[in-house]
Amino acid sequence: MTPRKYGFHGTLKPPFRLKEGKTFDALETATSDLATSLAPACCDGLESTRLGRFLGLTPSGDLGPLQRVATACVRELDGFRAPAFEAELARRRKAGLRSRQDELLVQWGYPYVMEEFRFHLTLSGRLSEDALPQWSETLRRHLPDLPTPFEMDQIALCGERGDGRFELIHRYTLAG
Repeated sequence: MTPRKYGFHGTLKPPFRLKEGKTFDALETATSDLATSLAPACCDGLESTRLGRFLGLTPSGDLGPLQRVATACVRELDGFRAPAFEAELARRRKAGLRSRQDELLVQWGYPYVMEEFRFHLTLSGRLSEDALPQWSETLRRHLPDLPTPFEMDQIALCGERGDGRFELIHRYTLAG
């Protein structure tokens, strides 16, 4: 998974296929309605972080407000999600999921939602162990000042293009 494919973003509800009988227009309306009902989420700021063999930005401070928005996105838009194919479930399970993560995978189509959710903004693809220190230092030197506090005041609906890359369809302001 490379950042270029997905663009710079923070996933709140993992990618999904539209469920049979559901329309894209209805998904857009539901996303707009959801945004209208949600208050913006704020935390202390963002910091550069090593995420396994990736580099990214993670929030600091009280993460409850970000968790609240992500949980609402997963729950409220799940009626639009087609069930995961068995091959998808098997691929996810190869990562050695804990019991709770497997339950979440079955219920929501992804193992890292609800209490397993960790908001992050990915900055790199998978790096070798040897390259991580060098790239971490390069990032530290070139990263602009990060927002303090960090406020998430919009959610976005994105889609996958024919070439496999994701694109922004629409941004919705959180107004609750």
